[in-house]
Amino acid sequence: MAIKVLHPGLATTVQDLGRPGYFHLGIPMGGAMDRLSLRAANLLVGNDEGAACLEAVFIGPKLEFTSDAMVAVTGAEIPPRVDGVEQPSWTAFRVKGGQVLDFDYLKAGARICVAVSGGIDVPEMLGSRSTYAIGALGGIGGRAIAVGDELPLGEARAAAEGRSVSQSLRRMPSMPAELRVLPGLYWHRITEQSGINFFADEWKVAPEADRMGYRFRGGRKLEFVERVQPFGAGSDPSNIVDSCYPYGSIQVPGGTEPIILHRDAVSGGGYFMLGTVISADMDLIGQLQPHTPTRFVKVNMDEALQARANRSALLDRIRTELA
Repeated sequence: MAIKVLHPGLATTVQDLGRPGYFHLGIPMGGAMDRLSLRAANLLVGNDEGAACLEAVFIGPKLEFTSDAMVAVTGAEIPPRVDGVEQPSWTAFRVKGGQVLDFDYLKAGARICVAVSGGIDVPEMLGSRSTYAIGALGGIGGRAIAVGDELPLGEARAAAEGRSVSQSLRRMPSMPAELRVLPGLYWHRITEQSGINFFADEWKVAPEADRMGYRFRGGRKLEFVERVQPFGAGSDPSNIVDSCYPYGSIQVPGGTEPIILHRDAVSGGGYFMLGTVISADMDLIGQLQPHTPTRFVKVNMDEALQARANRSALLDRIRTELA
């Protein structure tokens, strides 16, 4: 059983929950930008939560099915259609062999997750089917899908058509978006007033936003505390002696435009990290369109851990609803 790609959409790749354990070798975890949406989509069609799906940005693909399958589309609001008939998002629906799945225009969010019963059965590489395009690893030849590709499917389990995730459990960014940030080890590099300004200002997502990172513009430039330049650090005040980068860390090169490192980010480098977006809010970043107004919200460790627990509880409620 397979799916024929008639049109790839935009930057459509095979993604699962990623390949943890290789970051020290420079290979990022990768995986779905919106992990909760991927888990929900898989649950809807009877897959394991971490099964491989398709992730598309802004424009959905056009796919011909060679056999019957259950499909669910979660994440952004890009309404799916079967032979031109619109289907509900966050809901399991059937596609018959010979039918074509395509998508309407983007209405909200940025990325969809397309789960198919059985999962996309490409070979595992380093324990994951996720596409890491920069390293030509995983997915279909380590790249985005293309016209003419055939996507193999695994063995499907029984799944009920029409099951849906309640609207209240579909987590998407607010407007303006709010991203909670835990100040980091290098917070002392900026002045007290710059720290206040960073959280007070409204920023906007720049066009330079992809799986490696999201750039933001519009806030006031950071001012750095004077220092004696450390041996091994660059001359710019934002430079440090090379350090590891955690997922979600916020670089501000030259103190002007914050960059949040995401799923396919590099593992280290020489820019200071102002702080880190908490794990509970990383999914939201993947749903931000360019020019989306965004505010950063300062939190402490207790608040970050509580947010993680709340996100886990939300996922448990989705599991219970779909059981």
